[in-house]
Amino acid sequence: LSSLLGIPVSRDEPRLASLRGVRDIEVPTGPTDLKGMVEQARKRPFEPYPIATNIDRQLAFVIMEEQPQLPGVSVQVQATRRYLDGPLMAHILGYMWRMPEEELSYYTSLPNSDYTANDLVGYAGLERTMETTLHGRRGLRMLEVDLWGREVSVLDTLPPQPGNSLVLTVDRDLQAATEQFLQQGMTAAKGKSAAAIVMSPRTGEVLAMVSLPTYDNRLFAEGKTDVFSQLLQDPAQPMFNRAIAGQYPPGSTFKIVPATAALQEGVVNRYDTLSCEGTLTLQAYGQWLFYCWIHKYGVGHGNLNIVDALAQSCDIFFYKLAGGYEDFQGLGLDVMNHYARMFGLGEPTGIELSGEAGGLIPSAKWKRLNINEVWTTGDTYNAAIGQGYVLATPLQMLNALCAVANGGTLYRPTLVREVVDANGNVVRPFQPQIIRKLDVSPETLAIVQQGLRKAVTDGTARLMDLGEVTVASKTGTAEYGVPDAKGVRPTHAWLMAYAPIEDPEVAVIVFIEGGGEGSSVAAPVAAQILRYYFGLPLLEQ
Repeated sequence: LSSLLGIPVSRDEPRLASLRGVRDIEVPTGPTDLKGMVEQARKRPFEPYPIATNIDRQLAFVIMEEQPQLPGVSVQVQATRRYLDGPLMAHILGYMWRMPEEELSYYTSLPNSDYTANDLVGYAGLERTMETTLHGRRGLRMLEVDLWGREVSVLDTLPPQPGNSLVLTVDRDLQAATEQFLQQGMTAAKGKSAAAIVMSPRTGEVLAMVSLPTYDNRLFAEGKTDVFSQLLQDPAQPMFNRAIAGQYPPGSTFKIVPATAALQEGVVNRYDTLSCEGTLTLQAYGQWLFYCWIHKYGVGHGNLNIVDALAQSCDIFFYKLAGGYEDFQGLGLDVMNHYARMFGLGEPTGIELSGEAGGLIPSAKWKRLNINEVWTTGDTYNAAIGQGYVLATPLQMLNALCAVANGGTLYRPTLVREVVDANGNVVRPFQPQIIRKLDVSPETLAIVQQGLRKAVTDGTARLMDLGEVTVASKTGTAEYGVPDAKGVRPTHAWLMAYAPIEDPEVAVIVFIEGGGEGSSVAAPVAAQILRYYFGLPLLEQ
């Protein structure tokens, strides 16, 4: 301040200089140095401008005592949020941080705004999206001060008004159990990252949402200035919420879409069969060979109807179903994409979290514009099994499954059950939000449900058999990346399920990046989550 304002500080203050923390205060430099701060503060000359936060308590007391010898310097006390669960809830709650300069004009332009440049505001998670709901109104004290800025008397007081509070849909114990099971599964599979979500098909309420790796949002509350850059530079991307923002090929979990579409459009009925010999040769612009997953065992599935095709997750059945083969016309890309969008794929679900991704439902036009190539029948084959260019988030796929489970209602997923005021009065009661009703008959959905149930009793999801609790499920093993020397690509492990099938009350999805096969890697995690939810004995890991 002496060099900035030309005010000589004549006293040597060894007591101040020797205190722990005083030499650790980082005075801003560069574009936001002290001079720049003064220029920014001219519009708000009576607001203090912070140059250091989270300073040592003893240092703060000494600065307050020596304030007459430190013109322009004061110590401010600021309330901060306490995040009791840290990493467990970080991706849901987010964190607060200093008001970003580029957003100040937005906040100050809000109706009845009392935001200032010194405020802490939500930066991620519900803290960000619900900022104006959680933000209260500051109080005011009009003081009489002496020549040195010391308080003489209080002339007037306006008490602060607390903001509203959120009552979440998340079950804290279920959240902790889900994180534990997912961490165990990811570690065992040597996966890179993972996500799991538990949701109510009846309302769209999210009961648990986990993204691994995670981060500790308590570090932000402690005001540690270097934590943000460290987390951003971490190659594991712990701040990235894979449950809502990770876009991955969904693999065979996507098969519920062409199955629903083909039944509803009359391309096949419950009893029509298509054959699987393990491979399929497509005569188009040369010869192209397509495989079913079972081909690695040297066999095919034979003739299957659509229930068995879902249960066994037969790739060749869905190649033919979507793209046609020989005399069988098939569903076609445009119709399949129409149903994909009906299920909410290709657009964000609208959950109350920022950064949600929309996924990708590719079309012939999209390929022409983005890759400069024509769409082929082979592209339709790949899309039908959730490969090729198709991308989805774990939340999107679980929400689509919930629409199958509940009979055709696509709800908007939510983390907020109620908003209450400081006195505990409900100011915004819970009301499930319907995105749309699927234009699909109950008979069609019943057949798809049969296929998902048979996947558990006699298919790829046998590990989801919980005995007394009836489960319907769909596995997924999605190839990605570059093939190895043997031509084998790494795979993501997917599994989604709901239970009980008679009256579904809970649905779960598990995704493990680079984890391997969904039936053997993701299924045990999902089974543990459902066992915990229904109070069944857990399996030993």
